[in-house]
Amino acid sequence: MTTKRIQLKKYINLFDFNQKVDYKTEVLSGLTVAIALIPEAVAFALIAGLSPLTGLYAAFVMGLVTAILGGRPGMISGATGAVAVVIVSLAISHGPEYIFATVVLAGILQVTAGVLRLGKLMRLVPHPVIFGFVNGLAIIIFMSQLTQFKDGEGLWLQGSSMGVFLGLVVLTMLIIWGLPKLTKVIPSSLMAILTVSGIVIGFGIDTKTVGDIASIQGGFPPFHIPNVPFNIETLILIFPYAAIVAGVGLIESLLTLNIVDEITETRGRGNKEAVAQGAANILSGIFSGMGGCAMIGQSLINVSNGARARLSGIVAAVGLLAFVMFGAGLIEQLPMAALTGLMIMVAIGTFEWASLKTFNRMPKSDIFVMVVVTLVTVFLHNLALAVIVGVIIAALVFAWDNAQRIRARKFTDEKGIKHYEIYGPLFFGSITVFNEKFDVLNDPEEIIIDFKESRVVDMSAIEALNKITERYLKVGKKVHLRHLSADCQKLLQNADKIIDVNVLEDPSYKVMAD
Repeated sequence: MTTKRIQLKKYINLFDFNQKVDYKTEVLSGLTVAIALIPEAVAFALIAGLSPLTGLYAAFVMGLVTAILGGRPGMISGATGAVAVVIVSLAISHGPEYIFATVVLAGILQVTAGVLRLGKLMRLVPHPVIFGFVNGLAIIIFMSQLTQFKDGEGLWLQGSSMGVFLGLVVLTMLIIWGLPKLTKVIPSSLMAILTVSGIVIGFGIDTKTVGDIASIQGGFPPFHIPNVPFNIETLILIFPYAAIVAGVGLIESLLTLNIVDEITETRGRGNKEAVAQGAANILSGIFSGMGGCAMIGQSLINVSNGARARLSGIVAAVGLLAFVMFGAGLIEQLPMAALTGLMIMVAIGTFEWASLKTFNRMPKSDIFVMVVVTLVTVFLHNLALAVIVGVIIAALVFAWDNAQRIRARKFTDEKGIKHYEIYGPLFFGSITVFNEKFDVLNDPEEIIIDFKESRVVDMSAIEALNKITERYLKVGKKVHLRHLSADCQKLLQNADKIIDVNVLEDPSYKVMAD
């Protein structure tokens, strides 16, 4: 095989274009996602205080770039509420140009995170946190659809208007639920949208449509460099927003990637996705978009339709732009009831119903973490904060549990030497219990502390060892430390340059000498 052919094969493998593709499923699913993206993108742009086209352009750029370069084929990205909530105050105070600059800077931070391979930090997110995140997001998706049952003045629909809208929503849900039991030739979500739209348009039913939210008519996303002063004052202003947008975007994207991985029983590439998200946000800011990240709702629509390749994401992005440029008049006639029913089914499918069965079977600490993350997600609408809070609580619980597990088996051998066999990790949380194990005044002249079943983990543990040996030395007694692992020995050697580590020579084990 020639060098050029080898390089081409590597390039194809890099972007996963060599996988088997069901073109019909990918195209139909992509079109369904494109339709579902429109009201979401418009709504999030309005939440951020920006024009609807800003959200639509972001959905196009984010969706296209991540579909081509991302680490998870089949995952959909676009304008999201998580980003909208972060930038709304900046949009109100300084206008859209500063938003574009913020999004570009956030993209640079995300690319940096991917290059530094920080995606592996998602391994630190425990399963209860993911459960809580997913359940909270499902509740948010469901609650966000309730606004569609209100009129333009924020009042609940009444009488026949409510009956018609509710009936169309239920019909949409029934089609999505029931059609796959009969046939999977066409995605059930697309068939539901087409059927309900045909009924509304064909019978002239008076109900809320996409056009009632905002006009989506526009052209190709305009290219321009954000019109802001390129100075330190601008950087100081936008950097905090950019850092939060980058963090929120990566957390939501990588968690969505993990969820799609579980559904498809395949494995995505977190660092590659981080780079793709960053590149997408950079281009989104340059092409007049508000930025965004992965969208769990649209990703689940895509995956549930059977899409597994990059083509569906590309079709969704290009289809969305085609609707904006050429099909706005048609798309604006689509009934919101159909899209509302679709998103409610997404919420039902997103919720981890199996997590409800864990309440009487899993540790109470895990249940507590899951509930807290769900509540923070629902009431604060801050997904990054919810995940961070969950990880912190889980880490503290883990530290507390391990702090209680340190034990010492004590015995005196035939030579009159007292042995302390330590079990469990010695770290900042367990040093108090560790110190309570020793009887310095009543112990014999020589003792051995055996770490065969333990590990010295951190500086607090080193200081604890230093103090316990120091206490024995003050009363003229000799201490040996045995079976320290290689990493523990290295830790003690490094610490010896900072603090006085009292480790006495062990002639039997030759561990370390002071």
